[in-house]
Amino acid sequence: MPAPTGSPTPEPSSSAPEPDTTTTADRPDTFAGRLGLGWKLHGDGRAVAAGDVVRPDERLSWPRTIGIGAQHVVAMFGATFLVPLITGFPPSTTLFFSGVGTILFLVLTAGRVPSYLGSSFAFIAPIGAAMGEYGPGGALGGVVMAGAALFLIGVLVQFLGTGWLQALMPPLVTGTIVALIGFNLAPAAKDNFMKAPVTALVTLASIVLVSVLFRSILGRLSILIGVVIGYLTAVARGEVDFAPIRAAWENDGLIGLPSFHSPEFHLSLIGLFVPVILVLVAENIGHVKSVSLMTGKNLDPVMGRAIMADGMATVLAGSGGGSGTTTYAENIGVMAATKVYSTAAYWVAAVFALLLSFLPVFGAAVASVPAGVLGGAATVLYGMIGMLGVRIWVQNRVDFSNPVNLTTAAIAMIIGIADYTWTAFGIEFAGIALGTAATLLVFHGMRGLALWRGTTGGVDPIQPDYTPVPKEHSGPMG
Repeated sequence: MPAPTGSPTPEPSSSAPEPDTTTTADRPDTFAGRLGLGWKLHGDGRAVAAGDVVRPDERLSWPRTIGIGAQHVVAMFGATFLVPLITGFPPSTTLFFSGVGTILFLVLTAGRVPSYLGSSFAFIAPIGAAMGEYGPGGALGGVVMAGAALFLIGVLVQFLGTGWLQALMPPLVTGTIVALIGFNLAPAAKDNFMKAPVTALVTLASIVLVSVLFRSILGRLSILIGVVIGYLTAVARGEVDFAPIRAAWENDGLIGLPSFHSPEFHLSLIGLFVPVILVLVAENIGHVKSVSLMTGKNLDPVMGRAIMADGMATVLAGSGGGSGTTTYAENIGVMAATKVYSTAAYWVAAVFALLLSFLPVFGAAVASVPAGVLGGAATVLYGMIGMLGVRIWVQNRVDFSNPVNLTTAAIAMIIGIADYTWTAFGIEFAGIALGTAATLLVFHGMRGLALWRGTTGGVDPIQPDYTPVPKEHSGPMG
């Protein structure tokens, strides 16, 4: 899942996005063009005029494109590295597969959807649970299974459209699943926080202050900056072990391959990992829709290919020791700030990520981040994931005066937060899996019965709530 770092939401266009015809009308009909590599120079390659944008099939001069690509690396860096730090996966390996996955995504979407694929927070809880029972191999097997399921959903979306998905997962369902995934992680955040409370508190306070004291890119990098400040605090307090960094330098030198690990497959993990794909689908659809609004191009025809690409990238990552991937909201923020949507910049970012992954000392330094720092950052991140679910409810005006919606969310959230478990047919279903199943079964079951019995008062539970707020209940901003 993209880390919620305050990326600006694109303003909706006054008219529907135009059909995207760049693959036939604007790009050369060559092998490179079909892969999305046939970029045209935008204007003089040096500036973007007011009200203009650099389209995905265009680029600025290469020095400027490289600079923007570096910004994308900085934007994705903090979130991409936090996942392996929390889960225990090798950071360099995760970075390697994020670069490979991004290239795969750009190729499969023919360069029509600018996106960086980084580590998804949605995998943290199932990876942690799988690691405790089956070790790294079992966790990687779960990542592969989730990626394969995501790929199959992408195939269905490509051929059938997104209507069936929207019917299966209306905003009430999507918001509930995202919320329970975030709040299910609360005990893990507390465990790390309490191992070094002072360092964790400094990290947490730094993230809070940076997010409100700085604008633009610094504000969006509040989590990364907070982790750096927390790390320096941990160094001063003697909480950092530098032995692995010295060992990496002595054993591997400056340049070396990331460490790879093969997956192991256990059917009992299916119920733990498969619910994650619902979050990944929502993230991919949201990303494509956002880019569509920002560029003025209708990208619905490549929606399925985007989901398939993310699924393939996740399978590839899990097959070699990396975490599952997803499209990143942080990089949407960079595009919104620069007005440059060129996929050339994402190729640059992917190459940068690959090069960094071949520096063993760099990976060891990242892996040395102590528990207190992780606890401080996780307190913010996990809460933000949960609140993203609440945001989905609010933005779509979910009507919680309707007992169907209220009961569905209430049951699912308690199951997810309390981490209920249930074993059936030799498969253990944990809080996230049970919460997801409860969300789908309770909502669709109650809605069907209510509509059949006519107890909804003629109002379908999925209808938004447009009831005006009474003046006496309105806030200070009206």
